[in-house]
Amino acid sequence: MSPAPEIGVAVFILKNDQILFGRRRSSSIGAYTYALPGGHLEFGESFEECAAREVKEETGLEIKNIEFLTANSFVLSDKVHLVAVFMRAHLSDPEKAPQNLEPDKCEGWVWHDLKNLPEPMFGPLRKMLDDGFNPFPTESK
Repeated sequence: MSPAPEIGVAVFILKNDQILFGRRRSSSIGAYTYALPGGHLEFGESFEECAAREVKEETGLEIKNIEFLTANSFVLSDKVHLVAVFMRAHLSDPEKAPQNLEPDKCEGWVWHDLKNLPEPMFGPLRKMLDDGFNPFPTESK
């Protein structure tokens, strides 16, 4: 039997014109790449609950205005199939700085603007952004 897909929730935390990224350590999927805060969806948890929990566990930050953006399915290897749920949120306290609360999984957190993204970036996230996905809200006219 093939392994079951994993469901991950990733959060675009927006602050002004910037997005929060962390560089993954070797023990995780996408080792040594930059990725968004996030993690595995737990049984019975909503996407919004997962986003808030993972951001708090990883960065110490509290978020608000959490909303679903999109979801994608990626087969990363013959053993890893990831369903990535992308959310968007804003900081509850824009003055609070992120902390690296899981140093065994992440090297640290940095803010980047959409025109100056960190490299190397986690493959599925890079593909999505290269395809023109914009996580910032757009004004409808």
